[in-house]
This record gives sequence, C-alpha cells and structure tokens, in this order.
Amino acid sequence: MGSLSKTGSIFYGTAIAVMGFLTIYYNDFPYFMLPQAHPRLPWFIVIGGIVLIAVGLCLVFGKKARQVSLLFSGLLLAIFCFYYVPCELFVSHNFLSAGEWENSEKELALAGGALAIAGCFPGEDNNPVIRVLAKLIPAGAILFAITIVCFGILHFVFAKQASTLVPAWIPNHMFWIYFAGVALLASGIAIILKIKTRLAAILLGTMIFIWFIILHLPRVVASPAVDMFDETASAFLALAYSGIAFVIAGNTTSGKT
Repeated sequence: MGSLSKTGSIFYGTAIAVMGFLTIYYNDFPYFMLPQAHPRLPWFIVIGGIVLIAVGLCLVFGKKARQVSLLFSGLLLAIFCFYYVPCELFVSHNFLSAGEWENSEKELALAGGALAIAGCFPGEDNNPVIRVLAKLIPAGAILFAITIVCFGILHFVFAKQASTLVPAWIPNHMFWIYFAGVALLASGIAIILKIKTRLAAILLGTMIFIWFIILHLPRVVASPAVDMFDETASAFLALAYSGIAFVIAGNTTSGKT
C-alpha cells in the first residue's frame, strides 16, 4: 500500500472509530448514519457504536482491513438502498429537493470510501458475500464522486446559508463558497470520467483536510454543548472524505482504479 492510500485509510478509520465513540457517548447515531425516523433503541445504539469502533480500528491498524471494509460497505449500501431511498421517496414531504437527499448522499460516500479502501488490500475472497462485494470495488470511487458532485451543486443552491460556515476572519465569504462549489464539481467529475484522477483526488483530499482544520475543528471547540455531537460528527465526516480522496489518489497510482 502506498503512503497516500495508507494515510487515507487511517483518516477514514479514525473518523469511523470516533463516530462509534460518539454514538455510545451520546446514545444516538450521528445524524447522517440513519434516517431521523429510525427508532433509537438503546441496545441497537450500543451495538452500532461498538461495530463502528471495531471497523475504524481495523482500518487504522490494517487488521482484516479488506474483509472489514467490504462488509462495512455492504452494510452502508444496504442502509442507503433499503432504508434511506424508501424514506426519501415515501416519507419525505419534498423528495425532489436536492437538500432532502444530503444525508443519504453522505451515507453513499462513506460506502464508496469503504469499497475504495478494500481495493488497497490484497487478499483471497473466499466468503461468497465478500466475493460479491469485492466486485463492487471499482464502483467505490464513482459512488464517492457522485456525492462530491452533488455537494458542489448544493454550494450554489444554498450559497447564502453555506456562507455562514466560513470563518469570520476569512474575507469574501460568498467567493469562497462558489470557489468550493466549482472545486467540488470539477474534482468529482474528473474522478468519474477518470480525467487526471490522481491530481483531482489529491487536490480534493487536501482541500477537505484544510476545511477539517480551519473550519470544522474551530466549530467543535466553539460550539455549545447542545451542538457538540453534530459538530464533532460533521468534522470527522470531513476527515473521512479527505481520507477517501487520498485513497482514490493512491489507488490510481497503483493502477487499482
């Protein structure tokens, strides 16, 4: 595994493990993990938190990483296909709104990231479930990139709302929102069409990591207790996205995408 892929896998695994700790500590899943309509059963939350921690640690330390990431991707894809999509279509009051699909897209991006990470690790896929999921590995980068393109569009649709997230010490908030929207669109499209994939993924991962440092972490530190859970989850979701982008760049170097 190259250094980019290894760094990306550690970022992703760290983020998932932190989400597991948050799940147990706050007795709830991060807002993007399950539809809000899902009943919050205490035993289910504890098991889910333990699973997230175990998955994250396996990826950080490279233990059974291929099998774990494939199974995790299967779980996330199942939640997206059989839970999020029906909720958006039949429960949501405005399923045609791009913003309504935002959390489900985050789930899809994490699933794509797990598939991309699986492609970093060699191994024999003896289990039939693992073999089926392994066939989806080439789609991992595309699933992630689809979400990135959607987020780029949302930067234009909700530009004024998004501008409030830019730190006060940075001037010209609207310019940076539009710049980020263009950068997300360009990098996502480049990954999907395999145009300078390595460069696009490196720039994307670097940009999102900068956001993690200068935007998300200060918001976590400054947030009141009532918002701490969501702000921390959002911060480490950004770290996971940065890691996925670096994994895609590393896989491109080694010819795995």
